[in-house]
Amino acid sequence: MVGANYSAEELRLKEARENKAPWKQWGPYLSERQWGTVREDYSSNGNAWDYFSHDQSRSRAYRWGEDGLGGITDDSNLLCFALALWNGKDPILKERLFGLTNSEGNHGEDVKEYYFYLDSTPTHSYMKYLYKYPQAAYPYVDLINTNRQRNKYELEYELLDTGIFDQNRYFDVFVEYAKASATDILIKINVCNRGPEAADIHILPTLWFRNTWSWEDGGSKPILKKLEGSGVSVVQAYHTDQLFKKKIGEYYLYCDRVVPLLFTENETNNQRLFNSSNASSYVKDGINNYVVNGQKNAVNPEDIGTKVSPYYQITVGAGESQVIKLRLTHTSPEQIGNAFSDYDTIFATRLQEADEFYNRVIPDAVKAEPDKANVMRQALAGMLWSKQYFYYDLNQWLKEHHITPWMSPEQKLPVRNSEWFHMYTNQVISMPDKWEYPWFAAWDLAFHMIPLSLVDPDFAKSQLKLMLEEDYLHPNGQIPAYEWNFGDVNPPVHAWATWEIYNQDKQRNNGVGDINFLKYAFSKLLMNFTWWVNRKDEGGNNVFEGGFLGLDNIGVFDRSSPLPTGGRLEQADGTAWMVFFSQRMLQISIELALQDPLYEDMAIKFFEHTYFIAGAMDRIGDNQDELWDEEDGFFYDVLRLPNGQAIRLKVRSMVGLLPLMAVTIFPNDVFKKLPKFYKRTQSFLMRHPELTINTHRFLKEGHNGQLMLAIVNDLKLKRILSRMLDETEFLSDYGIRALSRYHKDHPYRFYHAGQEYKVEYIPGDSTSGMFGGNSNWRGPIWMPVNFLLVRALIQLYSYYNNALTVECPTGSGQYKTLLEVAEEIEHRLIRIFLQDQSGARPVYGGAEKFQNDPYWKDLILFYEYFHGDNGAGIGANHQTGWTGCVAELIHSTGLPKS
Repeated sequence: MVGANYSAEELRLKEARENKAPWKQWGPYLSERQWGTVREDYSSNGNAWDYFSHDQSRSRAYRWGEDGLGGITDDSNLLCFALALWNGKDPILKERLFGLTNSEGNHGEDVKEYYFYLDSTPTHSYMKYLYKYPQAAYPYVDLINTNRQRNKYELEYELLDTGIFDQNRYFDVFVEYAKASATDILIKINVCNRGPEAADIHILPTLWFRNTWSWEDGGSKPILKKLEGSGVSVVQAYHTDQLFKKKIGEYYLYCDRVVPLLFTENETNNQRLFNSSNASSYVKDGINNYVVNGQKNAVNPEDIGTKVSPYYQITVGAGESQVIKLRLTHTSPEQIGNAFSDYDTIFATRLQEADEFYNRVIPDAVKAEPDKANVMRQALAGMLWSKQYFYYDLNQWLKEHHITPWMSPEQKLPVRNSEWFHMYTNQVISMPDKWEYPWFAAWDLAFHMIPLSLVDPDFAKSQLKLMLEEDYLHPNGQIPAYEWNFGDVNPPVHAWATWEIYNQDKQRNNGVGDINFLKYAFSKLLMNFTWWVNRKDEGGNNVFEGGFLGLDNIGVFDRSSPLPTGGRLEQADGTAWMVFFSQRMLQISIELALQDPLYEDMAIKFFEHTYFIAGAMDRIGDNQDELWDEEDGFFYDVLRLPNGQAIRLKVRSMVGLLPLMAVTIFPNDVFKKLPKFYKRTQSFLMRHPELTINTHRFLKEGHNGQLMLAIVNDLKLKRILSRMLDETEFLSDYGIRALSRYHKDHPYRFYHAGQEYKVEYIPGDSTSGMFGGNSNWRGPIWMPVNFLLVRALIQLYSYYNNALTVECPTGSGQYKTLLEVAEEIEHRLIRIFLQDQSGARPVYGGAEKFQNDPYWKDLILFYEYFHGDNGAGIGANHQTGWTGCVAELIHSTGLPKS
């Protein structure tokens, strides 16, 4: 994107960056589940799932957001558009996705729908979405009851298992969006009948205003009303509140024909839910009650309201399709003329421009393999579709829970996030998954930005900055973790992501980096680093406790809770994460010091801090309370009991592999430019030989005279890799397992107070109830940590080059460089999604429909994690967030090797 050679989509990104046109004002920012979220929870016991259920969602106005099917909204979530469907048999309109709550699923919460993000440009000038809608009644009760009866050792009961897609009796409903301008959006709904017979379907494209007027801090009520149109139906949408009117302006929805317009209000149906009177005759579920229940008085005959659905009733022949066209635009009927005269031309142009854009993003070597290119493009589409407007004023929310900042701890009720009064979120944020995780997760987001920077570096930088702004970063320096508990501890990966994005940007711009972005991030990350040092190094010995650190149930105990043994847990991963954090801060401070000498002291600080933490992981002598176990050649957590006894918890897991990621390479000449830094580091290393004796020797030059700062020396590196690359331990056909397969036949057991705590290898769904039972780090493959290990191996190779080789796989007699090992792991990770020689994709396991049906087999789902033995997808099936890092892996495999 340098110089005048811009594609049309790159020009739109440039115009958005320069505030010349608001190309990003409209996008897929509508959540797929607002019900059951913490924001909507006003219960006394904090059970968000039960307080606001799916059954209530069609009738109850939301407080903090909206949800819908394949929808779009503006970047303030004021005006929303989404799809509603009815097959004539369902008990309710299909207005939003259905799934099991945490208590209903045998492996935790789980969406029970089939939908796919097929395409999107970064400005959302073109987008495509697919929803598979059964023609038989949706089996809500069967899904709930059957899953409830299954235990944790059984598979989940999926929608395909119900037989509802047998004989292909379903509709493929495609929704496409194309922007004629930033505020002129064309919408195409293409309904394809895959079944053997003609079938009826009711299509209700729905436009509504988020309810901003019913709350204490609300404004005046907006208006939707019918206008007269020539041969088409038209809805006018405008806000009466001046603040919101300025944000959204006036819009018109044009239908491609004259159809009934069903108007109601986006207001709670108190009569249905709470057996109390309604303020109006027309309520949120009025359209549902009109269409499904035949209640003709449920919609407003005066054609006015805050929610409206044009009502299309069509019959689609077997194997045929029908198209519905709509247009949402600022342009009034008096100005627009024929709203659909240029419709097909604009759609064709935007699709062509999307192809041109991705033709530049996807390397030629990848394009030569169409299946791989398809996976990469769908991964990026999923990430772009997973952007969501997130509104949460913690001060207001806590006030509504009767919690105020000046209350004493004794006065406060036990309400979550009660120490986060300062938080005010009101932005579009990259989400892990808009159904299962319709809230941001800090460490997930850092990974999202790596592949997203391939298509939209401006968005990537803005998201990393967002997490560090005053409205997010706690005054004590903590980065908020996630909605259920902002005070929980996620791995400190933001400095790494900042450095990665800065360097990608620098490469794109002929060696010129965004130094202001780097300065801003560094100043805030410095506060976060200080929080870690002050709060998570209880013993003051540079060994960190951290907490669960995003790895959920990987350990013997719930690491977010007090230990049943008392004492504390010194974590190999927590300490490695802090070396990793300190190294990235060192790199950033050196880059800044090359521009401004004031940062040279900070570089010295982080060099020394890196060594203090790294050196603490394995002190001089044969100590039994260290994280490194010399006998096993592996890092373990250490349990420190109240009586002073220390016990290594010998679980061979990702915890012991993560120290590999803490590696930083420096060109030798950089220190000639920083003589003060170089002199001080040499002096420091001479004064502290105890910190370097068991870590890599920094002053030992590697390939091309490079210097390396790493926890592991050559010997440790080889010993750890011998386990990591052992197919009977960590190395799977599909990446690196989170737990060694050794523990399948040799579970780790720990006994305390007559109770056994056991960790065993479980390659698939968790059999533990820890963290709700819907997460498992005891065997499956997780993309983010695999991604870091791959990057670390590439860094290590740049230092060792061909001078160091290791057996890969262990015991095979095949020796490879560390670059070849990294490429091998990349290949295995990418293989999860690609068709094998028989045409099957490992990600879909035994799901025959996905493996063989021509209308399913090229649709890709990006799961939360993957089966450790067969690569099948597990957990949230739209977590393109960090699993979208596969797009970056595919991209890197297509680049020329330097």
